[in-house]
Amino acid sequence: MRALGGIRAIAISHPHYYSCMVEWSHAFDAPVYLHEADRQWVMRNDPGIEFWSGETRPLWDGMTLIRCGGHFEGGTVLHVAGSGALLAGDILQVAQDRDWVSFMYSYPNYIPLSEAKVDRIVAAVEPYEFDRIYGAWWDRNVRSGAKHAVRRSAERYKAAIRG
Repeated sequence: MRALGGIRAIAISHPHYYSCMVEWSHAFDAPVYLHEADRQWVMRNDPGIEFWSGETRPLWDGMTLIRCGGHFEGGTVLHVAGSGALLAGDILQVAQDRDWVSFMYSYPNYIPLSEAKVDRIVAAVEPYEFDRIYGAWWDRNVRSGAKHAVRRSAERYKAAIRG
């Protein structure tokens, strides 16, 4: 990473990924940005952790952290303006076919997210232009038409949970 220019900051989507954030922060002398709504899940406080509040946090070079909520209240995605990219982790879980996304309260226990929380996620990313979603797992990406995939996936999901 240093040979590629190092790391300026670390942004973590939600508590499932908090385990070694302090070590990464120290190794690269980089702040870790976490949404304050998930503060209770931080088990090791450190000066390198910077909590942010509100619905968005602009970074630099057109990057913006967006609080979507989801299976954690501070669930965050990263929009990279001008690139067409949304880095979503599993806040917007890219489906196996790479053409749809899904939304869950608990993936391990297959507990669905409520309709209101799905609407919140969709509304949070709606103002941003993106054509691709990079998901949490290797090669689990929506390669084109991602904004439309989010909209139609939300409608399909909500119809399914309504029965």
